[in-house]
Amino acid sequence: MPGVIELTAIIVSSIATTTLAANLLYLGTYALAYAGLAFGAQALQGLFVSKPAVPKPEDGSYNLKQPVPSLSFVLGRAKKASDYVFLGEKNGTAYHILVWACHRIEGYVQHYLHDEAVTLDGSGFTTAPAHFGNKVQILSRLGLNAETAYADVVTAFAGIWTNNHRGDGLASVRMSAATVSSENYLKVFPNQMPQHSAVGDGMLLYDPRNGNTSFSRNLALMRLWHLCHPVGGKLGLSDMYLPDWSNAANVCGENVTNRDGGTEKRYYGGFWFRAENDPVQVGRLMDEAAELVIFERPDGLIGVHGGEFVEPDIRLTAADIKRVAHDTNQRRSSTVLAVRGRWTDPANRYNTVDAAIYGDPYVGEDTERTATVDNQAIQSHNHVARLQKLKYIRKNAPRVTIVADYQAAKNVPYRRFVRVHLPPRLTEVIVEITSTPKLSLRNLTVEFSGIVVPSDLYAFNAATEEGEPGASVTPLPPGGVPSPVNFDVAIDTEVITGGQTAAFGQASWDFMSDALLYELEWQPTSEIEPARSAMSKTGETEVRSGYLSDGVEYKFRLRAWSNGASSDWTAYEIRTATADPVAPGSVTGASLTGGVGQVEFDWTAPNSANYFASRLYLNTSNSFVGATLVATEYGAAAANDARTVTGLSAGSYYGFIVAINASGVPATEVATGSAVVT
Repeated sequence: MPGVIELTAIIVSSIATTTLAANLLYLGTYALAYAGLAFGAQALQGLFVSKPAVPKPEDGSYNLKQPVPSLSFVLGRAKKASDYVFLGEKNGTAYHILVWACHRIEGYVQHYLHDEAVTLDGSGFTTAPAHFGNKVQILSRLGLNAETAYADVVTAFAGIWTNNHRGDGLASVRMSAATVSSENYLKVFPNQMPQHSAVGDGMLLYDPRNGNTSFSRNLALMRLWHLCHPVGGKLGLSDMYLPDWSNAANVCGENVTNRDGGTEKRYYGGFWFRAENDPVQVGRLMDEAAELVIFERPDGLIGVHGGEFVEPDIRLTAADIKRVAHDTNQRRSSTVLAVRGRWTDPANRYNTVDAAIYGDPYVGEDTERTATVDNQAIQSHNHVARLQKLKYIRKNAPRVTIVADYQAAKNVPYRRFVRVHLPPRLTEVIVEITSTPKLSLRNLTVEFSGIVVPSDLYAFNAATEEGEPGASVTPLPPGGVPSPVNFDVAIDTEVITGGQTAAFGQASWDFMSDALLYELEWQPTSEIEPARSAMSKTGETEVRSGYLSDGVEYKFRLRAWSNGASSDWTAYEIRTATADPVAPGSVTGASLTGGVGQVEFDWTAPNSANYFASRLYLNTSNSFVGATLVATEYGAAAANDARTVTGLSAGSYYGFIVAINASGVPATEVATGSAVVT
């Protein structure tokens, strides 16, 4: 053992401590001081066990499928996917049960499927985006001490999933996805099976200010919970000096003004992590985000310095200082010119984004003259901008190491700021302590290191100092396959075997992409036949139907296909199939003779090869407009023909005869003159 044992007051600072120093809080002072002994050696050995880093927001984009996933914890509001505990299919419906957090939560704020925000109805079925239809249902549990099993899963998988599978204390989600036809699968599920994630309000936190346990985004309360939880410091509330923690929570909850003139909380945030993550890294994340400095008090309780300036109550003068090392830190090669920021933007779906640069924005990122604040627990641009300014000041601040008399400096280990007066270099300066003060029993001195900071260290004018963050890339919602543009159908004809003429539909549209194929569908408007369809070839802007029944009215529509997914159908275009567009000649010798309750039409059919029939019309006035079709008489070309129409009321009638071809194309009407019905 050395002749001098330097007793260490535990200080965990996010400002300038090493990982080793941060671990002191979890080891205890005695273990560190006697690190050469067996207990200390074992404790130190545990420090170097590699543990997964705290996950970034993007790490929570996908649901985890593994036999025993590490428990996940959500502090504040965060967006993350879940861990599978069940996946099964029954009668065409896939059931997913996922654990979002391993504890009781406040609630779910927004559900996502493949990073698309979805809207749910009262039964949990998706109503938006529209492409999901009602094929997906999302139910959830908050993780109460006594939960209830998902009843439909119990029914569908009796004997596998029972009413005892309640998920007590687990915040979970039950998502079901119903099967759709292969034709519509990629239209309903453009990204294959839906991948669920959610924004939620997580852990309920104890608040020493009022004794309540409720949801909060206060970073000091998160840190207090972490120190008192088995995945963190493994301490208890009785080990905490709660007045300090109450003050730190008040500091975090102070209102500050942002660049838009609005107000927000000083140190609020949120993030998630797993039980397997390094508790020191998790703790340092909160310490940095909330400007917390945690230390052990003389009474053994754990205190905390909040992220605010406190006027020093210790003043060291030349009479108290034994030795001082002063570094002005003004070397041109190492002076920090710019501080970059990375934070979690709730408006950008809780993804990590870049903040406005504090300092010179034209300094290269790969130089030693820049620094970065990268903290996923920060969820406000104003918040990260304030921390960027603090880092800028601290990186460029003069550095001091002071050895002072014990009587004057005995309380330095429990302070964050001290005042030093040692003219001419250190005249009434404020020193922020950045290392663990050390007590020498041999010399009865206290040695500590720090940086010289201004008394307005935390002052921040958002209007001039916050800056404007770069525009975030807003992902466009999936547009699906584009619908055809300028769709039209023309009826065309061609001569087929035997010399007959047949009609077909010729569809056309505007070219959009070689990646699209087009499907034309047609069917009689009477629907006496099933719908039929034809596909275009790559790059074409036309496709024809099959042969159509002559004289029949059809409805046509078109849709585009790409990679197995289709667009919506266009509106119907109504067309009548016409194999022969040429009208026959008009009838001749048309006359009308009246009788008792009847009239007789007489005429000679035109000598036209395409003559097919004559349509007979009656009107009570001498006008074809408004005349009523009363009969159709089929016959040969150039033949004399007649037709009697009965069941008429007494009165005067005027007749009209129209010759048509087989496609129903009419010739000009011919008047018969009038007749009287008695």
